[in-house]
Amino acid sequence: MIRVALKNLAGRKLRAALTAIAIVLGVAMVSGTYILTDTIKAGFDTIFTVSYQNTSAVITNKTAFTIGNSNNTGTFGFPATVLGEVQALPDVAAAVGSLENQTTHLVGRDGKTIGNTGAPNLGFSHDPTGDKRFNPLTLVAGSWPIGPHQVAIDKATAEKKGYRVGDTIGVQVRGPVEQFEISGIAELAAVSSIGGATLAIFDLPTAQRLFDKQGKLDLIRVAAKPGVSQTQLVSEIRPILPSTAQVTTAAQQAKKDAKDTNSFLGFLQNFLLAFGGIALFVGAFVIANTLSITIAQRTREFATLRTLGASRRQVLGSVFLEALVIGTCASIAGLFLGLGLAKGLNQLFVSFGIDLPKAGTVFETRTIVVSLAIGIIVTMIASLRPAFRATSVPPIAAVREGSVLPPHRWARYTPVMALVLSVLGILLLLYGLFVHHIATSQRLLALGAGVLVLFVGVALIAPKVVRPLARVLGWPGARTGGAPGKLARENTQRDPQRTASTAAALMIGLALVTFVAVLGAGLRSSFESAVNQLFHADYALTSQNNFTPLATPAADALRKVPGVTVVSGVRAGDGRAFGKTIQVTGVEPTMPQVIRVKWVQGSAAAASALGTDGAFVDKSYAKKHHLVLGSPLRLQTPTGKYLDLKLKAVFDPPKGGSPFGQVTISAKRFDSVYPQPANLFAFLNVKGGVTPANTARLEAALKSFPDAKIATESQFKKNQEQGIDALLNLLYVLLGLSIIVSLFGIVNTLVLTVFERTRELGMMRAVGMTRRQVRRMIRYESVITALIGAALGIPLGILLAVLVTHAVSAIAIAIPVVTIVVFVIAAIIVGLLAAILPARRAARLNVLEALQYE
Repeated sequence: MIRVALKNLAGRKLRAALTAIAIVLGVAMVSGTYILTDTIKAGFDTIFTVSYQNTSAVITNKTAFTIGNSNNTGTFGFPATVLGEVQALPDVAAAVGSLENQTTHLVGRDGKTIGNTGAPNLGFSHDPTGDKRFNPLTLVAGSWPIGPHQVAIDKATAEKKGYRVGDTIGVQVRGPVEQFEISGIAELAAVSSIGGATLAIFDLPTAQRLFDKQGKLDLIRVAAKPGVSQTQLVSEIRPILPSTAQVTTAAQQAKKDAKDTNSFLGFLQNFLLAFGGIALFVGAFVIANTLSITIAQRTREFATLRTLGASRRQVLGSVFLEALVIGTCASIAGLFLGLGLAKGLNQLFVSFGIDLPKAGTVFETRTIVVSLAIGIIVTMIASLRPAFRATSVPPIAAVREGSVLPPHRWARYTPVMALVLSVLGILLLLYGLFVHHIATSQRLLALGAGVLVLFVGVALIAPKVVRPLARVLGWPGARTGGAPGKLARENTQRDPQRTASTAAALMIGLALVTFVAVLGAGLRSSFESAVNQLFHADYALTSQNNFTPLATPAADALRKVPGVTVVSGVRAGDGRAFGKTIQVTGVEPTMPQVIRVKWVQGSAAAASALGTDGAFVDKSYAKKHHLVLGSPLRLQTPTGKYLDLKLKAVFDPPKGGSPFGQVTISAKRFDSVYPQPANLFAFLNVKGGVTPANTARLEAALKSFPDAKIATESQFKKNQEQGIDALLNLLYVLLGLSIIVSLFGIVNTLVLTVFERTRELGMMRAVGMTRRQVRRMIRYESVITALIGAALGIPLGILLAVLVTHAVSAIAIAIPVVTIVVFVIAAIIVGLLAAILPARRAARLNVLEALQYE
């Protein structure tokens, strides 16, 4: 039987190859994900390790609590005098202090910032007289900067923008852009790429001035004398540190630095693996359907084997062996295809502005084991039902012409199982969406399981609706396509189970892209509605990438423009209240003139007069913590200082959100306790409103702040929605893999049905059907099948999106009709593409040979 199974595979190479493609693509996604994320992780780990090379202990800034990634808090540094005290300790061999900044923008010759796509724009200080053992950077040209007008930049920027030593380049940090001479070009030689980040290196006094940290440091690297352990050195340093500094061993600091990165990479890995899982799930439908068709076509073959003495177990083993060989070969191919896909995924992320550091390609044993295991297991599971069906072939079928497989004994329970699974899937979704106080992992598990179970349930129901759907969807072709159109509609109705299984693969992909489209439309609609309600200004001031906070001098520059009547910034930072870290915002007294807020307690006048102890919150935060007007509210800042506040107003935010954090205080109070305050947004009014002349004057005032941009209300909406659009496009591209898998599923089915209907096609040709009509018939069949997948998938995707939007109150329900029409057209195109090969094969059949085919 082993020899029989292998000969069957060798004799049906095309069928085996088309079946394997589904697994190849899914496994490639899994393999590519692991390779890409492992490579990026290795790059970050190398950066963190090299950053503390030859270092025993690291002194860093200390915050009162763990802060977020607002780039707006926790950057206050500690006194530079600490360095001298550390160097004086008996067990210290050397120590070097430095400053760091993540918003140091290099400005090109065109006056625009370089690399402003979300990657950090890093600024560092360098002490040319300090111990060189601590420096992770290597000069490739020139020298380290000395003096207030020199800077060293990274090699990637120099090569990309054509800069050399001695050229002039702009730098903007907190104030207006300044021009610096490039003294040197450096690189982090330990990694192959630092991604989209840029580097700007200054001497210490220049960095202190630019970063607004005169007399301060962010970091001190310390080397111990021989024989002194890292733990011993840390214990010696700790007593002399001020409350704003802390010390750890170099290994502990590298691990701490990597924590946030590893968390992000873990999310990225799970995010991409989910799409690999979707592709494999779709691939399982393709494999099950392909094997079911081939087993039905091989009824007489299996019956002959049974007649010759093969047992049911041997027939079962033969089918399993075929599936095992296909799954193993496909998994191996997918594993190595993942190497190329990893580069493709990296380029995809780069195109969306996500360019991360990388070391050499990492191909771990775990990647090999998981990729092969998951591919083989999915293939074997998908082959279970077809394999057991093969064992039900009676020996008498060997002598019957046109014998078909008998229905499985459990077939009559299929409708009940479909209904049970569909209901179970919806219940799991409702549990994951609406049940509160459950762990995030439990919630995600319920949602994922619910979606998968619902898909299986709908796929089982699908055969019952294929005939009416094919009748309706095939009507245009039957009406206008003549005999080929009518025959195509009848062919899709002939075997509802086969048509439904083929359409189910496409159904899954279309359901998911529809879900994403409806959810994206809801997000966009909610945001635009919120802006319409809140935006009461002529212009908005934001950073170029729309989300990085802007230092306050940019807004101050606009106050000097003739005709500007109001400039009101919204500060942003981290705080802690009621035991949780929250976002804190600071507003100026003029805020009600540019932002229209619906107050449920207090008024705009109260929000304008917050003073040093006033605060306002949104309605849900007030309800959660039982706050009313006059309630005391204690807020802790990252520096450890406590603010005793009183609630002066409560507002009702629109569904799409607001620019305010959980707690909002006055900008004056914010600036007094948050070092280096920055605006998340600033809004302004100008005499005469929005006019080309006013826009030109405002843009001219911001020429010295290339990281800032001015926008009208409509431009503000468009700019802020860029993030939503980028995410949606990324999801569409990744979900496209499942669509490609389903396309091969349709190709597979059509190719197999062409073999199955060889005599039928021969007879049609014999009675006058032309090659062109044969091709049209196959194309019509393919399109009808694809449209059935769309008819099942699109409503299912809308249902999932409606459930999610009901659970997430901040998102409105919006159906993107145009996008859905595009998806329907895309389904037709998928059907046409899938039909190319089968239609050509059908049309090229030799009539005489086809009539003799068995």
